[in-house]
Formats: sequence, structure tokens, C-alpha cells
Amino acid sequence: MMLDQNEDPEQLAIIKHKYGFDKPVITQYIYYLNDLSPLSLHSTNSKNYTSLKTGKYTYTPLITVNKYNLVIKEPYLRESFQKTGKTVVDVISETLPNTIVLALSAISLAIFLGIFLGIVSANARDTWLDKIIQVISTLGMSVPSFFSAILFAWLFGYVLHKFTNLNMTGSLYEMDNFGEAITIQWKNIILPAIVLGIRPLAVVIQLMRNSLLEVYNQEYIRTAQAKGLSKWQIVWRHAIKNALNPVVTAVSGWFASMLAGAVFVEYIFGWNGLGKEIVDALNTLDLPIIMGSVLVIATMFILINILVDLIYGLLDPKVRIK
Repeated sequence: MMLDQNEDPEQLAIIKHKYGFDKPVITQYIYYLNDLSPLSLHSTNSKNYTSLKTGKYTYTPLITVNKYNLVIKEPYLRESFQKTGKTVVDVISETLPNTIVLALSAISLAIFLGIFLGIVSANARDTWLDKIIQVISTLGMSVPSFFSAILFAWLFGYVLHKFTNLNMTGSLYEMDNFGEAITIQWKNIILPAIVLGIRPLAVVIQLMRNSLLEVYNQEYIRTAQAKGLSKWQIVWRHAIKNALNPVVTAVSGWFASMLAGAVFVEYIFGWNGLGKEIVDALNTLDLPIIMGSVLVIATMFILINILVDLIYGLLDPKVRIK
């Protein structure tokens, strides 16, 4: 695929040697782990070390054993097969910020609106308002994101474009009509953020409502009522904080999933994020981009889970490490 019409045995051999495809699979795997590891073995002959061919990576030798140095370096995710001269780190650094902005916008919408509607639904239990919110929540959990993305893009970006002034497709940064400057188009984030936030919004509403109703049955709530506190004083001072634990768990999982699961939404709306980049890499079999993206997303999953554990300690003193 990289050689296209210029394929011949000599060129093919050069490509295989450059990327190590002429070596056994287990050897390729060990080399890849060595490139990823911050502490790795480095040949004393720098020309034989793949990551130094770009000239962007430096290392600090620690110990020299025979022809190899034990070095400290930054993880190396290799080069893209299709984007000539571009490393995987370069590609991810260009697209990941857009995905993070989109995910933060969507999860913020889900958190604030979901907690508010959950509180309203719990305090209006079994009324018409509660039933309407429950219907909206159920629909939000039932509709797949790729379907709602197409629906929202068509309805608000095409049919109602004169009223909404929103585009069917577009990214955060766009080139002007003269190709001279790049401008930020904040309006392009509205539709993908809403679509991406619909399902977590529905989950937060349900969790907040059920958790709050459970908290209302606790003895300290009845004590607060006996002291003469108003309903909303009880909600804001005592109930919400203890009802947020399941919400935090859900939000953390959804935020991490958004970084990986925004593929359909980004692709449909033309949002230049990591999800769209992964789809393009799958279509062109750009394996270094795919592997590097998966590793970055997995690392972010781990970091987010650690952050959630710390937040638990702030919300509930009983789970703090002594």
C-alpha cells in the first residue's frame, strides 16, 4: 500500500527492513515494547535505532553493556505508514485536543443538566413532570449515537440552518475562504457535543434521581427535617453530596468512553479529532496510528480512574486512605 504502483522486490525489501517486517513477529513485538518503554536498550550505533531517524528523540545513557546502552528516553510510538515523515505522536497531538474539548463539552452538559433534572425529578416524584423527564431519559439511553448524530446534523444543520446557523459538518479550527488564516468556530461544537452528551445525560438523570430518593430515606435527613430545615436546604446541604457517588462513577466511565467512543460522532460531523483519525487509519491500515491511539486512550482510562478514586475521598470520608 505504501509503494502503490511503484512496487518492486527491491523497494518492498527496503520497506520491510525499515519497519522490521523482515524479522519474526516476537522480535517485532519486543522491539515495539523497547520503543515504548522509557527505560530501554539502545544500540551504541544510533543509525540502527529506529526512533532516532526522525531526529526528534533524545536519550540519556545510564549503563553501557557490550554494544548497547541502557537509556532513559520518552516513549516512541513509531511513524505513520501513510503520513510521510509524521510520527504517531505528532498525529495524536494534533487530533487529541479536539477530542478532549468535545468530550469535556459533552460531559459538562451531561453533568450539570443531568444533576439538575435528576433533582427536579426526585423532588417531583410520580408527578407529570417526573414522568416527562423519565421518558426523555429513556429515549436518550435508547437512541444510538450514530443515529442521533445523523438526525441532528440533518435537522439542525440542514433543514433549520436558516434559524440555527449551524453547519452539518465542521471542526473547531477551520481555514477561511482565502486560505490565509485559521479561525476558531465555536458553533461547530454545539451539535456534536449535544449528540455525544445525550446518553450520559440520560444515565446521570436516572442515577441522580434514584440515589437522591434513597438518600431521602436516611435517618440524618429525617433529623434535618425535624430541625425545621426547608426542603431545598436539606437537598443542597445534606442530600446532594451523599447522592453524588454513583454519579461520579458513571461520569468517569462515560468521559473515558467518550475519548474512545466519539468515533461515529466525529466522523459524521467532520470533527477532526482522535476518533475520526482512528477511522481513517483503519481504512488505510495505518497500524502505528491505530496502536498508538489505543495506548493513549488506555492510559487516559487509567488516569481518569485514579482521579475518580481521589474524588471519592473528597465526597465520602469513609473511603479515604488512612
